[in-house]
Amino acid sequence: MAERNTPRFFGGHATVPVLLAVGLTLSACGSEGGASAGQEPAEEVTDALVATYDGGLLVIDGQTLEVAEDIPLDGFNRLHPAGDGGHVLVSTSSGFRVLDAAGAELSDDEFEAPEPGHVVHHAGKTVLFSDGTGEITVFDPDELGDGLPDAETHRTEHAHHGVAVELENGELVATLGDEDERTGIEVRDADGEEIARSEECPGVHGEAPAEDETVAVGCENGMLLYRDGEITKVDSPDDYGRIGNQAGDEESPHVLGDYKTDPDAELERPEEVSVIDTGSGDLELVDLGTSYSFRSLGRGPDGEGLVLGTDGELHMIDMESAQVTDSFPVVDEWEEPIEWQDARPTLFVRGGTAYVTDPGKTMLYAVDIASGRVRSESELPEAPNEFTGIEAG
Repeated sequence: MAERNTPRFFGGHATVPVLLAVGLTLSACGSEGGASAGQEPAEEVTDALVATYDGGLLVIDGQTLEVAEDIPLDGFNRLHPAGDGGHVLVSTSSGFRVLDAAGAELSDDEFEAPEPGHVVHHAGKTVLFSDGTGEITVFDPDELGDGLPDAETHRTEHAHHGVAVELENGELVATLGDEDERTGIEVRDADGEEIARSEECPGVHGEAPAEDETVAVGCENGMLLYRDGEITKVDSPDDYGRIGNQAGDEESPHVLGDYKTDPDAELERPEEVSVIDTGSGDLELVDLGTSYSFRSLGRGPDGEGLVLGTDGELHMIDMESAQVTDSFPVVDEWEEPIEWQDARPTLFVRGGTAYVTDPGKTMLYAVDIASGRVRSESELPEAPNEFTGIEAG
């Protein structure tokens, strides 16, 4: 999940009970599963894509770009791949609902989470963060589909708009903050003991992976990197140089981030992105010559950076040299709306294909990243807003 500034989801933060608000506490829990809604589709949806619109969800065939199912669902809802290659988690006002995207079926199963926030999948585990309580839920996504899987829960000291990720060795990296400010990260080992902490990250937001199981989180003055028990700070070249949204690749040392320099802007429309070398700690800025939004960042199959600009073009960045190597026209010029919840062209990358939505024309495009050519397109019945997909089969 991403933000322009600091979004508040569905009202103010809930107060954390005192007995539960001391560090990160661990418990194990099992969840009851609800019955699936609707009828089982005759065939699975190939490489399913999912879009939200005002009033529902569209499940889309990833090869034909045809709508397989239109599922009514009220409210402003967000989407996150569940990590198992078949399901998508839908953030509603009360939690994370489970959508069988391959089966085009929204179940009643829900991970309860006031103000549901970020979802991270790494090392075979999916981690949910509840902004309203500071609760972190960890489960194996391969167990989705027959009720909710057993899960471990942790709790941060204070509720805040945060994110967490569990590493291969069981370490848990989680943000620090409260309803007034966010300051950094802490790391706990598999037994729940704190092993590292940094509060040198004002406005901490977002998470991205890099090679050697590096975890990168954005700050208002750079980035924090965690790897092998140590936290390293990467400073922005400006006093206020905010990296709030990132796109990583577990096989690349580089992280692609946005970059904003005006703390007082109602909506800053930056034209530079950041490229961070997690090995050296170097940060370089890339001038795109066009603005973009928090839904514009992606990574290609060879680790290349991709940015969907408001000029309507998909810009390709060589991450090693931090240079734009090519740009391909996809949609018409557009302007980022003031309200972050409002629809705007959105980029989702899977394998060698970049999917781009155009809500103004209710269109969906599939772009071949290697050539930059639009290989297929489809007109949708509703204007798409949030957009994601499952892993390709």
